[in-house]
Amino acid sequence: MEIAIAAILAVLIGLVLGVIGVVVGKRIAGGRRQTAAKSEAEKILEDAGEQRRALVIEAKEEAIKVRGEAESELRERRSEIQRTERRMSNREENVERRANNLERREKTLTIKEKEAEQAEHTLEELRQSELRRLEEVANLPMPEAKDILMRRAEDDIKHELAVQYRNIEEQAKEEANDKARSILALAIHRLAADVVSDVTLTSVPLPNDDMKGRLIGREGRNIRAIEKYTGVDMIIDDTPEAVTLSCFDPIRREVARLAVTTLVADGRIHPARIEEMVAKAEKEVADSVWKCGEAAVFDVGVRGLNPDIIRLLGRLKYRYSYGENVLQHSIEVAHLSGMIASEIGANVKTAKAGGLLHDLGKALTHEVEGPHAEIGADIAQRHSISKAICACIAEHHNDDMSSTEAFIVAAADAISAARPGSRRDTVENYIKRLEALEEVGRGFEGVEKCFAIQAGREVRIMVQPQAVDDATASKMARDVVKKIEETLVYPGQIKVTVIRESRSVEYAR
Repeated sequence: MEIAIAAILAVLIGLVLGVIGVVVGKRIAGGRRQTAAKSEAEKILEDAGEQRRALVIEAKEEAIKVRGEAESELRERRSEIQRTERRMSNREENVERRANNLERREKTLTIKEKEAEQAEHTLEELRQSELRRLEEVANLPMPEAKDILMRRAEDDIKHELAVQYRNIEEQAKEEANDKARSILALAIHRLAADVVSDVTLTSVPLPNDDMKGRLIGREGRNIRAIEKYTGVDMIIDDTPEAVTLSCFDPIRREVARLAVTTLVADGRIHPARIEEMVAKAEKEVADSVWKCGEAAVFDVGVRGLNPDIIRLLGRLKYRYSYGENVLQHSIEVAHLSGMIASEIGANVKTAKAGGLLHDLGKALTHEVEGPHAEIGADIAQRHSISKAICACIAEHHNDDMSSTEAFIVAAADAISAARPGSRRDTVENYIKRLEALEEVGRGFEGVEKCFAIQAGREVRIMVQPQAVDDATASKMARDVVKKIEETLVYPGQIKVTVIRESRSVEYAR
């Protein structure tokens, strides 16, 4: 504030000096103006003095105001500092009280720890004394007694674990079986398919036995021409009004059947005519193969397949496995796979395509070496089929599947193959399979009787109740299942039931 007043005074003094200079100049210029200038200068000095006094008063008032505000702020700060000092004093008192409490608690805990150590030491002495007394009473050294107790505890734990395992397994089986049974039953019921079993046609009917001589021809030239152009063996025996065609290739056998049937109906049988009819039959079979492949693809609803794949599918019409038509079986597996996939939320298109193509390799098993699953997967891969579908084809006979769709295709394949009448077998093989199942069951200790029932779909094992308890019976069922899976080959699944029965018999006399 003093600086502002000094500045104002300096300005005023400067003004005064300027005015005086002007006046002096004017006095030098003319004396007549001296008096007037002097009076004017005095007036200006008076005005400047009044302004100076007003500014000084105003500056003092401002200084007094600022000083009052500063003093008020200082008082507030002092009061705040006093309050803070009181709070800090209270906190110090609280901390001191807590420190005292902690010190008392620490002393109490130290005393309790010493008491606990003494009690632990006393208990250890009592335990050692008790062990010595037990050794004296049992007449057994400590390590041997410990081994006995451990063995008993281990047996008890094993028994408890077996019981718990059996209960959990039964619960899981009930839930899984109900869900799987519901899904499979729904899929099977939705697919109203006929039994796919069929008989391979290898014989050609003749109108009369004289036709056999005409088929043989002069010096056997006709039969040699038929065998040469068709690649099949014609067997003419004592069978009345029929000849038999034998060949490992079903396509060539079908060509020969059509050609011989046409020749017999036409009546003109000579080498040139035989060659013409065989060529015509080959064209008919090729057209039939393509139409059957297209019909299968259209029926299942799989699109975008290579024409070579479609032709291979059509060739499956003339292939049979255990009396089962492979093309019809593939179509059925495709439908079942699609339905199961839709029920569990898997990829329906992949499952359908994998089911339709899973036996594709059987069309070339006579021409290419190797398992039909690997052959089919290799062919599909070469024709730009997706990896997921190739996996379904390659893994449908494996135990480990890389995807849900591959597992679905394997399950659908087993369902189709397990349909009643889908597979034929000889009585000897049937009896051997049942005997093998019963032999596996009788190979376990404690088994009294073993029966294979339901055409080998179930094995019932009667055990001796004195030798096998309930928990062991559950474990035996799992062991029998594992041994069957490791040693036997069978279609579908086999149910193993272990029966333990205890009877108490008394007679009233």
